[in-house]
Amino acid sequence: MAKSDRLPPIAILAGGRATRLGALTATIPKSMIEVAGEPFIAHQLRLLVKQGIKEIVLCCGYMGDQIETFVGDGAAYGCRIHYSWDSEKLLGTGGALRRALPLLGECFLVMYGDSYLTTRFQSVYEAFLRAGRPALMTVFRNEGRWDTSNIEFLGGKICRYDKVNRTSMMHYIDYGLSVLEAGAIADWRANDVFDLADVFRELVKKRALAGYEVCERFFEIGSPNGLAETSAFLAGDKSQGASAHRITP
Repeated sequence: MAKSDRLPPIAILAGGRATRLGALTATIPKSMIEVAGEPFIAHQLRLLVKQGIKEIVLCCGYMGDQIETFVGDGAAYGCRIHYSWDSEKLLGTGGALRRALPLLGECFLVMYGDSYLTTRFQSVYEAFLRAGRPALMTVFRNEGRWDTSNIEFLGGKICRYDKVNRTSMMHYIDYGLSVLEAGAIADWRANDVFDLADVFRELVKKRALAGYEVCERFFEIGSPNGLAETSAFLAGDKSQGASAHRITP
């Protein structure tokens, strides 16, 4: 398939309660935690715009009104932001993404609301186009270093993905960036509660999930240790200037 120079929209899954962070998220959503002097969502949006993404759908739930008040329509960051809201109940990452489909179109990227990822998004999208499958997951050789590994990745293929039933062959972890066609999730029932991991497990069974290995480590703020490491990374990045991400355009 031909190379595409334009990235599709991205969905940011930012609706969870962030229970691992305790009192930090008692009165604010995880995206609004201060990291290196400002809410984390500000760092994410600048990163995405630098990557070449202009259309962003924020999937919000728990205290998401605070995110909308801070971010607005995205004009201040050079992008356009749409909002997709959970129902009265939190729908989980999969349910939230299913609900956002009308705003995303036929193909889109997906990233978690607590992730900061410096890999080149264009390369990931081009790998998706080459793979010819309805979904692609980025994977990172983690070896249990930054979180618990949950993927068997052999010969460039995802053989098993499971966050609960781990095996000794799981040396990789989902990096936190995926590409999906709408059809990969459209058959799941709207307004049901389910996790995006459930969708990926079913795609693996059908051999419909492509894998793409990245070499840059991931940063996240979903755990106390991750928050401390990401804060240090972004504080150092701000002191070095915008070139510190080393993202190739």
